[in-house]
Parts: sequence; structure tokens; C-alpha cells
Amino acid sequence: MTILATLAVLALAALHAYILVLEMFLWTTPRARAAFGTTAEFAAETQALAANQGLYNGFLAAGLLWGAVASDPVGFQVSVFFLVCVAVAGVYGAATASRKILFVQTVPALVALALVLLAH
Repeated sequence: MTILATLAVLALAALHAYILVLEMFLWTTPRARAAFGTTAEFAAETQALAANQGLYNGFLAAGLLWGAVASDPVGFQVSVFFLVCVAVAGVYGAATASRKILFVQTVPALVALALVLLAH
């Protein structure tokens, strides 16, 4: 992959690592509540659920990191797989939770996917 494609994949991995931290460890804090638009009461009631979501975001981050550092053809294949996973999850999240997810998750994943495909 080119440097630009690798950096895009790594940036998306960092984003999902950050989401992991917000959902698993900071869910009830003002920062996470502002990011996800939740109330203190809702955050307290859904803390275990959010931690579970955070874990899945961690798996996405790990897969993206693996794709970025693995040599080809594995790096390319893993990157494509996890970028598609992120894009699909973003579309589902936008349809069921918040349209904002489309721009935070899906669009960056599709841009990174385009860069990876162009680099191959």
C-alpha cells in the first residue's frame, strides 16, 4: 500500500481505538455523553452495553492496524475486509442510531478503502 493509504487505515484504526476508550471507560463522563448525545441517566443505565460496543470497536481497530502493518497480499486483504466492516457498521449505525455516524465512520472508511484499492 502507499503511504497515504496506510496512513488512512491507521487514522481509522486510531478513531476506533478512541471510540473504544469512550465506550468502555468514559461512557458516563461528560466528554462521552457529549460525543454520543446521551444523558447521565441513559449513560448509567447502558454502561455495560456501551462497554460491549467498545470492545467491538477495539476489534475493528486491531484489524485495521493488522492490515496496515502486514505485508501484502495479507495486508491488502485484511485492510479491505476491515474497511468494509467499518463502512457497513457505519451505514447500519446511521440508519438505526444517528446520521452523524455516516460522516464519522462510513465516509472515512470508504475514503480509506478507495485509497487502498487505488494503491493496489
